[in-house]
Amino acid sequence: MAKTALLRRLSDTDLRLLRVFRAVADCGGVSAAELELNIGRSTISRHLTDLELRLGSKLCHRGPSGFSLTNEGVRIYQAALQLFSAMHDFQSEVDETNHSITGRLSIAFFDKNMTNAHASVPLAIRRFEKLAPKVEVELHVEPINAIETGVLNGTHQLGIVAMHKKSDNLNYHFLYHEEMHLYCGNHHELFNYPDNTITRTEVQKHKYAAFAFHSPNMMASHDWKLRRSGTVNNEEALAMLILSGSYIGFLPTHFTRQFTEQGLMRTVRPDIYHYRSDHAAIVRKIPRMPRRVEKFLNCLIQAHTV
Repeated sequence: MAKTALLRRLSDTDLRLLRVFRAVADCGGVSAAELELNIGRSTISRHLTDLELRLGSKLCHRGPSGFSLTNEGVRIYQAALQLFSAMHDFQSEVDETNHSITGRLSIAFFDKNMTNAHASVPLAIRRFEKLAPKVEVELHVEPINAIETGVLNGTHQLGIVAMHKKSDNLNYHFLYHEEMHLYCGNHHELFNYPDNTITRTEVQKHKYAAFAFHSPNMMASHDWKLRRSGTVNNEEALAMLILSGSYIGFLPTHFTRQFTEQGLMRTVRPDIYHYRSDHAAIVRKIPRMPRRVEKFLNCLIQAHTV
């Protein structure tokens, strides 16, 4: 497709086509987007073609071999997310001049919060809904690095992450913590070893699964010189690798209780391999925080204040 920039000014038609493109990208294909958009595949395909012509770039590969975004498509998708986020922010600013809290509130957090007795996110959501019932709340479960990127670029208005290396462009508000231990599954060689016979050298011999992005998990891996041979981006996947009996890895104690009580997992040298992970709400450092974000942040802090 010739790279001729045809789009000079955004119109209502362009916004409609971009919404279709975003939905297709989010759903992972034209067929999967049918229910989301409530329009037929042929119409969706025509809209995508029209958008590509208006932008002068091929945005995605679609066909029998599957769906994928091109490099240009990834850039346009990210730009579209920022555009729609800015539009929501503008509408919210307009509403706030009339003393009404509306708009979209996108919240992203790392997984496995529901079993943590220290985490009171549902309570914060309940309090916020009473304060701002017209706000549309979106919840996303994502890796820590994706949450931080999303908050920085405006895709998400607030994130909840395990604290590690801080960004100068984010504000951090401590909420709760979780205890992390090293685990193996009941089919693993170490499962029946007495703890006092397991040395650091012995632990380092075994396959270790962990996150590839910067996090307390990665920092612990480096501290104890554990070499990653299995890679995951969430704790659900990490638990699967540990339960397979082929890997060891760090998980929060509140999440693993269900497995240890059934004899499916055990801790490995908890006197050595343990650390505390502090979780915080993160928001962008901006001159004036939208009221809906400020209100929800206050609800979060109050819900976690003992």
